[in-house]
Amino acid sequence: QVQLVESGGGLVQPGGSLRLSCAASGSIFRINFMGWYRQAPGKERELVATITNDQNANYPDSVKGRFTISRDNAKNTVYLQMGSLKPEDTAVYFCNGKITYSRGSYYVTDDFWGQGTQVTVSS
Repeated sequence: QVQLVESGGGLVQPGGSLRLSCAASGSIFRINFMGWYRQAPGKERELVATITNDQNANYPDSVKGRFTISRDNAKNTVYLQMGSLKPEDTAVYFCNGKITYSRGSYYVTDDFWGQGTQVTVSS
């Protein structure tokens, strides 16, 4: 199977920066699409950034110009560089991947989620 493990969360002051990482492991054949989502207390999970296999990135207006998503295909890792952080960016950040992996003699494509990493922006 496949696992996604996030790291890099923590406490940062407003205006500061953080870099999140998400490493995928397992019987991976191809990582098709990866993204970052976040969920604040009492709110629905929302999209933060996505990146395709050929490095095309997209962002909602709420983070555009402040966040940058990137991926290292050789390491099966996706990153989220967050800058000019605001208190409203406080949330648990989740990594998501649409990944093709081997299951016996077959290849299967499924959606995978990491366990989440807490980002707190506060003075």
